Amino acid sequence: MLARLVRVCDIVTQRKAIEPSVAMKGREQKERGRWRARTKRDLIIEVWESLDCESVGAKELEVIAAEVKAAFGEGAVESPAAMARVLAEEGAELRYAEVLELDARWRAQDLYAPMFRNILRFGSFKQAAASIRQLENLRRRFQRTGDREGLRRLREIGLTGKRRAAMIARNPKVDPRKREEKEEIARWFTVWLRTPELFDHWLELRLSSEEFQKRFGQIDRAEESS
Repeated sequence: MLARLVRVCDIVTQRKAIEPSVAMKGREQKERGRWRARTKRDLIIEVWESLDCESVGAKELEVIAAEVKAAFGEGAVESPAAMARVLAEEGAELRYAEVLELDARWRAQDLYAPMFRNILRFGSFKQAAASIRQLENLRRRFQRTGDREGLRRLREIGLTGKRRAAMIARNPKVDPRKREEKEEIARWFTVWLRTPELFDHWLELRLSSEEFQKRFGQIDRAEESS
């Protein structure tokens, strides 16, 4: 009996002595090839779960970012705040000060951030049209220079605009008139995402259509193109 107790104590001691750091846990999991995730979001969650940490801060987010980069490429790495938001939705407790500091450092190094800052505005049809035209101007610029990362980021922003507008359109707490407008704006983003070169011409036809004017009235064309 005494011998068994001694052996158990030895095993516990050994486990504590070799307990890996947060970074080592992530690396060992990867080396064993046990990542089952097939999407970026799922990988963020899976790596977090493998770390088995009480809370999430800079150290954990850096490990997760490294695994996302290894699996999907550097362009797939989202901001620390975006990854933290995913984990918070899954019930993670965040060390907010660390997350905010890491996110600020990340954004300071992001060359695209100034181009995309405040580009998504769709409080009105005028703002939505102006936002999509700004996106299209950037798309043409990135296409001319062969900037694949810029094009990828741009598409993500367009999808975000579409999702946000659609989310407001589905919200029963929002004024019905506003919901209709956001449903229409989500349609604009959809058209731009599918056929960006044709968006301006399509919008011109759409604004002058009988259906649009019946639902929303006549829009000042000069105002929309400003």
